[in-house]
Amino acid sequence: MACNDVTVATLFEHAGGLKGLRRFNEIFYSSVLSDPLLQPLFGEGRPHHVAHLSAFTAETFGGPTTFTDEMGGFLGLIAVHRGLKITEEQRQRFVDLYMAAADTAELPDDAPFREALRSHVEFGTQVAKQNSHAETDDQLHPLREVPHWDWPAPRDDHA
Repeated sequence: MACNDVTVATLFEHAGGLKGLRRFNEIFYSSVLSDPLLQPLFGEGRPHHVAHLSAFTAETFGGPTTFTDEMGGFLGLIAVHRGLKITEEQRQRFVDLYMAAADTAELPDDAPFREALRSHVEFGTQVAKQNSHAETDDQLHPLREVPHWDWPAPRDDHA
């Protein structure tokens, strides 16, 4: 994307591409599996989870569309969350561990990137929580495709 003739990296590129996101998600997933509040949602773990989460995040942040094209896409993600009955406490712990993993993985710590990362995980966990309680399709969140995140909108501090 260009902004005043200056090329701006996508969130995917800024995060270090697939390699950076995979390192981040390996750290995050390890922390989830060792957390007594979240571990019951993940069981003993799924061998493909890091790859799926990395591909999902990459696609969301402007990277390759592997998650949609090869891994079942968003409808598969909805199916995985149905019936989990995620609590608000679990949702918030997920967010906290996600952001802590970003520090541990040494993802960029500039405010615009971290704001985008936090809004991404806050939104995603709200959707997952809603879908985890849905007993009918009408109760599902209306989102049916991988959302796309970008840099935060510029603020007009002079308003």
